[in-house]
Amino acid sequence: MIDTVAVVDYGMGNLRSVSQAVIKAAEGSPTKVVITSDPDVVQRATRIVLPGQGAMKDCMHELERAGLKQAVLNAARNKPLFGVCVGMQMLLDHSEEGDGQSDKGTHCLGLIPGRVVKFNLIGQLQPDGSRFKVPQMGWNQVIQCGEHHLWEGVPQNSYFYFVHSFYARPSDVRYTAGETVYGHRFTSVIASDNIFATQFHPEKSADMGLMLYRNFLSWKP
Repeated sequence: MIDTVAVVDYGMGNLRSVSQAVIKAAEGSPTKVVITSDPDVVQRATRIVLPGQGAMKDCMHELERAGLKQAVLNAARNKPLFGVCVGMQMLLDHSEEGDGQSDKGTHCLGLIPGRVVKFNLIGQLQPDGSRFKVPQMGWNQVIQCGEHHLWEGVPQNSYFYFVHSFYARPSDVRYTAGETVYGHRFTSVIASDNIFATQFHPEKSADMGLMLYRNFLSWKP
């Protein structure tokens, strides 16, 4: 049976760079990588990659409008699923990020208990005396929390590429698979059973990012 990875296309993801990185990671294997907006293809795939960028409310709206929300929820029950950036944040219960017209925020997929909150770094200074900027944009280290198949071959404190103003705050530390320091220590990787997701962009993180995708393709949770 061919192992098929579906990169979910709901109009909001960084699809080209994510899919190209997954395709490169799959070189030499029988894995087939498809970009799809078809819920049936997502249902049939053996692995799922959920990318995301932009505003949370727009991402959730487009996922549902495209008829892909239920397909992703169904896949998340038992298939390996990799969430990227906003695709990670969407896995939690709720995000503070709304439409700018209210403070109610956005309901998310509810696959990981917890909330998505915004950096509040006003008045804090970096070691060089400069102010922290939001969004965090650039390379930063990830502290691995415990062992996980996707960390194999990835050294502790490796650097990955981040672009984000909000971050995940899981309700239980057992869902935290990696942490990063930016003003304070926050969850930058979450994991639960068949789900693994990163706040950073593996597809923009050179060899270590590619290693994560390779490990995902061989992961049998």
